[in-house]
Parts: sequence; C-alpha cells; structure tokens
Amino acid sequence: MTRRNLGQLSLVAGTAILCAMTAAEARDRISIVGSSTVFPYTQAVAEEFAARTGAPAPVLESTGTGGGFKVFCGGVGENHPDITGASRRITRSEFELCAGNGVTDITEAQIGYDGLSIAISRANEADWDLTEEQIFRALAAELPDGKDGFAANSNRLWSDINPSLPATPILVYGPPPTSGTRDAFVELVMQDGCSGLPGMAELKKADTDRWNEVCSRMRQDGAFVEAGENDNLIVQRLAADGNALGIFGYSYVYENADRLKTVRINGVAPDFDTIADGSYPVARPLFFYVKNAHRELVPNLNDFLAEYVSDEALGPDGYLAERGLTPLPDDERAAMRDAVTNGARFDM
Repeated sequence: MTRRNLGQLSLVAGTAILCAMTAAEARDRISIVGSSTVFPYTQAVAEEFAARTGAPAPVLESTGTGGGFKVFCGGVGENHPDITGASRRITRSEFELCAGNGVTDITEAQIGYDGLSIAISRANEADWDLTEEQIFRALAAELPDGKDGFAANSNRLWSDINPSLPATPILVYGPPPTSGTRDAFVELVMQDGCSGLPGMAELKKADTDRWNEVCSRMRQDGAFVEAGENDNLIVQRLAADGNALGIFGYSYVYENADRLKTVRINGVAPDFDTIADGSYPVARPLFFYVKNAHRELVPNLNDFLAEYVSDEALGPDGYLAERGLTPLPDDERAAMRDAVTNGARFDM
C-alpha cells in the first residue's frame, strides 16, 4: 500500500471518530446502562446530582451486566452509552468487543461491595439457614447418581435435601444468564456447593468442561425461574408467595426489610459487617465503567462522575451506604477516586 493510500485511510478513520464524537456532543443527557444490582445506586447518584446542580438527570436503563457491556462496547458517539454498571469485572471477550468497536479508552471504578442474597417473605415462619451444597442440590440441573454418572435433579421439596428443611416445594426466582448476579451466583454458590460432592474433585481433574457444565447449569423444570433483570419483580413475587425464595443483591433486601428476610448461608446472614469482613461467603465487588472519549463531549459527565465517587456518595456515612452498599476501605476508595478523576485508562 502506498504512503498516499495510508494517509487517505488515516484521514477517513480520523473523520469517522470526529463525527462520532461530535454526535455524542449533540446529546444533552448522560446515558447509563448495565447491572440491575448497581442500578439503584446509580439512580440515587443521578437524583442527588440533578438536585444539587439543576442539570438534567442522566437517563438510566437496567440491562443487566452482560447486556450493558454489549451496548456500551458498541461504539463511540451519540447512539452509545457513556457509562455501564457491572456486578462483576469486564471479561476479556467484552474488553475485546470494546476495542474492536473503537472503545479503546475506558476507566474502571470499583464502587464497593454487595452481598449476593437469598431472601424469603417475612410471612414465612421458618428459620432459613442453607449450606452452599444444599442450594446446589436444590437448583442444579443434574446431580451425581451414585454410580459414577449423573441424573436429572429429582428433589421437589426442600425436605428432600435434608429432613430438617421445610417440607415445601423448591421455588427460587433468580436472574437470567445475561446478569452479573447470575454469574456471581454460579461461581460463588453453585460451583462451591458442587465441589464437595463425591467424585467432583476427580471429575474436575479429568474433564474440566464436564465439571463446569454439571456445577453451573441450573434446572429448568420450574424449580428455578428466571425472573428477568428487574429485581423489584422478584420482591413482588416473594411478597405474593410466602414459600418462594429469591436471589438478588443485598440492597434489595435492605430496602425491603419490612417485607423480606435473608436466608443465612453457612450460618452467616448478610449485613454491612459480614460483607465487609468477608465472613459472609457470597460477597462480590461492584463496578462502573466510563467511556473517556465522551468526557468532554457529553455535558455534565465529569461533574456527574465527581458526584458518584465523592465521599458524600461512597463514604462510610454516604447516601449509598444508607441504601445497602458496603463501602471500600478509605485507601482503596481514594485510589479509585483518583483514577476516575484523572481518567486512568483500564487495560487487561
């Protein structure tokens, strides 16, 4: 290829990027997508930001973590969001999707921790305390058959798993595969609960793919119900059915404590202290990612980010802690604030 052709290609590429960025400038509201778990925190920041500054409130859409990365990484410009919330860190494939679409400069912000909670209606009188193995035996598609093979899960009642558990049908509402909450539940509960079953350690050594399938796949016979990305719908279903359990972030239990109670896992209930000190076994970090190419082009984006990472929002006494977020330690929070303020470029 001649030097002239290379110059023409560079000019075309530069013009395309400029057009995309100019299009982003035409939008007067910040656009945010992503995790249903992070959504209520971002919504609280958006409301506080609009009240303090008089600027238009950002437009928020709860798409789930995976869905959020898909649209966030779609490109630069007016038709693509500025921020995505995530209940897990971006994956290599998502990072490469971003890069392939020209989203090559993003900043990662870990905003705090959340306990992945299992809850039930306060109308249920049982004192719920489940092990990870019992949860796996309730929700896995397959279980060891005792003959070096696997069979479809035949447990119908909780008491089928252990006679000490209630003799009520297994019915659990949870997130779909696009959700980071689902990813975290599979990794932190299902796979941990599976690992201790007879023969599973040997299977993992012999056939990792088969181990992952058995330990990750949820049953589809009605005992586990995918309830979509709107966690408020799960809250409503638990209120309507006193025997159903639901899976979502701790903030939803916290905000609905008058209607819901948590299920202890391995004897530990989620709260600020147990999530922060790691004694609650199903805690996870929460994130947002911002597209740095939009910072100077979308009005108020930098000011909104400053509000999000402020101590008034994320500190131990901040308004997000009041909504159930477990804050980062002071030094980690300061480092994160510095990264967001200065647009530190995230790389894998």
